[in-house]
Amino acid sequence: MADLRNIFISHAHEDDAELPGLKKLIASKGMEVRDSSITSDKPNAALNKEYIQREILLPRIQWASTLVVLISHDTAGSWWVNWEIQKAVELGKKVVGVFAQGATDADVPEELKKCGDAVVVGWQGERVIDAINGDLKAWDDPATGKPRPPGWDIQRIVCQ
Repeated sequence: MADLRNIFISHAHEDDAELPGLKKLIASKGMEVRDSSITSDKPNAALNKEYIQREILLPRIQWASTLVVLISHDTAGSWWVNWEIQKAVELGKKVVGVFAQGATDADVPEELKKCGDAVVVGWQGERVIDAINGDLKAWDDPATGKPRPPGWDIQRIVCQ
């Protein structure tokens, strides 16, 4: 029986098509995930920003044990992704960044850089699962998928 986890995948909507691949990558290594993120195949019709935050996104982030941030070339510029990361940290959720395939040169969202004990890994199933399980403490080098060498550490600030 696969290990089952409730996650929220924070992503830019331009990357909706990447989510099944991420879930398949995780499943191929023995972890089943239930994802509560909003995608174009299960959109919300709300228009009010505060309503979307309070009534749609926040309960889904609260439900999840881990916020997984899919990092692509569009992610760092997404106000919504940064807000979701900030809320997850405020709620004490584990935050894991995963570089999308072909996006190892993408910028990391600012909130992911500065908040909490987030871990960022490459597109490798074992590394993603280890990060979700809390078994990793350092960021991966996005170019190699291996742990970053000493000296690459980013100063972490816990958001209050």
